[in-house]
Amino acid sequence: MTAPAMPQAAPLFVRAPRPGAAAVPAPELPMSRTEMDALGWDECDIVIVTGDAYIDHPSFGMAVVGRALERAGFRVGIIAQPDWQSAEPFAALGRPRLFFGVTAGNMDSMVNRYTSSRRIRKDDAYTPNGEADKRPDRAVLVYAQRCREACKDVPVIIGGIEASLRRIAHYDYWSDKVRRSVLPDSKADLLVFGNGERQILEIAHRLDAGQDIRSMTDIRGTAFMRSGVPAGFIEMDSTELDTPGKLIVHPDPYAMEPEGCESHGGPEVGPADAAPPAPAAADPRKLWRDRDRTVVRLPAYEQVAVDPVLYAHASRVMHAETNPGNARALVQRHGDRDLWLNPPPVPLSTPEMDAVFDLPYARRPHSSYGQARIPAWDMIKSSVNIMRGCFGGCTFCSITEHEGRIIQSRSEKSILREIEAIRDKTEGFTGVISDLGGPTANMYRQACKSREIEAACRLPSCVYPGICPNLDTDHSALIGLYRKARELPGIKKVLIASGVRYDLAATSPAYVKELAQHHTGGYLKIAPEHTEDGPLDLMMKPGIGSFEKFRALFDKFSQQAGKKQYLIPYFIAAHPGTTDEDMLNLALWLKRNALKPDQVQTFLPSPMATATAMYHSGRNPLRKVTREARPGGDEVFVPKRGKQRDLHKAFLRWHDPENWPVLREALHRMGRDDLIGSGPECLVPAAKGRAMAEAKNKPKDKPGGGKAKAPADVVRIGRVPGRARLSAKGRAAAKNKLSPNDKAAVLRKAAAKAKAAGRPDDEEAVRRGRGTAAGTAGRGERAGRDARAQRDLRPDRHDRKRSRQQEPTDEPAAVVRRRREMEARQAKKKERQAGPAPAGPGERREERGRSQATRGGTGGGTRKPKGPARRKR
Repeated sequence: MTAPAMPQAAPLFVRAPRPGAAAVPAPELPMSRTEMDALGWDECDIVIVTGDAYIDHPSFGMAVVGRALERAGFRVGIIAQPDWQSAEPFAALGRPRLFFGVTAGNMDSMVNRYTSSRRIRKDDAYTPNGEADKRPDRAVLVYAQRCREACKDVPVIIGGIEASLRRIAHYDYWSDKVRRSVLPDSKADLLVFGNGERQILEIAHRLDAGQDIRSMTDIRGTAFMRSGVPAGFIEMDSTELDTPGKLIVHPDPYAMEPEGCESHGGPEVGPADAAPPAPAAADPRKLWRDRDRTVVRLPAYEQVAVDPVLYAHASRVMHAETNPGNARALVQRHGDRDLWLNPPPVPLSTPEMDAVFDLPYARRPHSSYGQARIPAWDMIKSSVNIMRGCFGGCTFCSITEHEGRIIQSRSEKSILREIEAIRDKTEGFTGVISDLGGPTANMYRQACKSREIEAACRLPSCVYPGICPNLDTDHSALIGLYRKARELPGIKKVLIASGVRYDLAATSPAYVKELAQHHTGGYLKIAPEHTEDGPLDLMMKPGIGSFEKFRALFDKFSQQAGKKQYLIPYFIAAHPGTTDEDMLNLALWLKRNALKPDQVQTFLPSPMATATAMYHSGRNPLRKVTREARPGGDEVFVPKRGKQRDLHKAFLRWHDPENWPVLREALHRMGRDDLIGSGPECLVPAAKGRAMAEAKNKPKDKPGGGKAKAPADVVRIGRVPGRARLSAKGRAAAKNKLSPNDKAAVLRKAAAKAKAAGRPDDEEAVRRGRGTAAGTAGRGERAGRDARAQRDLRPDRHDRKRSRQQEPTDEPAAVVRRRREMEARQAKKKERQAGPAPAGPGERREERGRSQATRGGTGGGTRKPKGPARRKR
């Protein structure tokens, strides 16, 4: 059989602009009726609603789609960050003639607003002046519903990263549950996933021609709702865990095609014991080959919402259908209707990429923002995107699910033209291009050596567990681009800020040399993510040896150029499959290599990512998913508890004194007290003073999960003659900070201690305050005993001094001493400024006594004064 080829698509801008289109593009797409009037528009054909500030630049989705539609002859308006409390702001540009396009912006709105600890972020990089709370949670849902309220009969089409990654039933980290597809919840007519230029232009042309939007069911890269599977389709049942469906012709939804990539040790793709296909009149494989008429049925939303294992199975099937060359349509039941997802869009060719990036962008924020600073714009205004897509397949990343794993590259001429535009049009340009990259810096023009193999391959990654022999890893085109870019007049330096795929770079020493000697500004970001094989396998990342190889080359070429340059490694804490021991080993590796990360990230389960399925289900969807976990790695340990996630993050910042207490506790629990101390092999210094004693007496977890018995209220910490030191609880009782019952218990213990020391105090008498056997001594004796008991509860001056000396601190002794000396000097200075307070009679007599005793030569202040001074008194 002949292997399938990549589907073909009509060129992006093959149609002539529609009649009546403006001959000259707008300086910037209008955001108000005043701007529309200035352009001579009475209405917009399309209105795009976005959660980001409008920046007319090819790094922002709303600008790319808007300018592409304008190039096709449509009038496009922008409503950026509208007030979602009512429908009125969504009608600001009037009723659009064709449709509303809705996007949350360049980021998922929940990722944009919340941290991995579910805390609200203080700012928003895509908003003027970084102001927060300018978009709602789940912005696509809110915006789409408001558009429907503003203009009931106008079609609503949702797209962008948020809609793309929530196109099927998905686990939502912030609500900790599986949510429905964003399409039925938003009540939109169509959902566009992936890069949307091809789909949105096709939809606009069809609507302009009068076609009903409900009949647009054949556009790749779109999703819609329908009832049932139309006649003529072959339905593959994958609603159960790795069991053959009753239907039909292909019992195994995971099976690879014979003409696909030969396995090179990657994740298991096919089942170990696939059942033979059911007999049929026609050859099942011939029917299976008809992808255009085949649909794979996923488990329904109602099933995956309550069954995490079935959710992992659905995630595995969905990820197997992401290659545009062999993907089939997917269908998933939501209530009484089906969610239908067409295969992914056909990637853009190099001429199409050039056409998109050569559109007449203003390359600046909209003029209505004035001098407001937009952090995202500051970050990218002097950077250039040279490609799209990523074939790395990292399980924690969603780039592949959105942009695809086939690299779409621009031509050299288009890239150099954009650099010249930055030089000539960007206000305040300093001659430095801040980045020349994309999702990954060094995948430019890299692809499978065979287009037939590329179209048939179903492996999730081309570089895990090793680089596929069919992958062309030649970096010569990228090296040539770097050299031409830095030779342009007016360009002082071209930096690389995008993440470098170091295992690919290590295959080309010439590329590493070019990178280290000409395109690194002292520091280079790199992302090994971890050092231990367990987490790395579940991330689908190479071993730490690849990083070491790259670092050796980078250091070598930096030294040859006479430069001191450093790699900044990025690591992930609390990724599924990561244990406390894994993080400890990572921390030790960081210390051995003298690495002290300042910014670290805790794993955030983004919608649709494979690692998110691991997080939710505790299963590994890189392997065949079965109901009963098999030995050898089906089950995945997931650090979900907040304290454990914080501990994993603390291991990454092992050098931060704020993390030392929690690290000491963890090391003690793990039996690694050898790593606590001042030795060169130690991870954290030992605790000082009282902190050490309290840590030793802290309750430890019992094997059965319960807590050990708490220590007694009164404990002996150190030795003070004739006195027992009290714990914090005992001192609080002495200051009347405890309840009467707790205070009485402490008093009883103090009385018992006094009795054992030889004082015949009666415990009951002390507790009650009146005599029994000891009461015959009279009221005065009882009062004396009570006073002695209270004295034992009250730390004396020596105790307080020692307590201060034993305050837990992780600061060096010299720093503590200098701080105390400074505080003492400041106190004396305040006393001098305030002047001497008037002394009372008793204070004057005491001062005279001290002064005369000093004149007597004893040097002590406690000697009684002699002579006339005593007679005066």
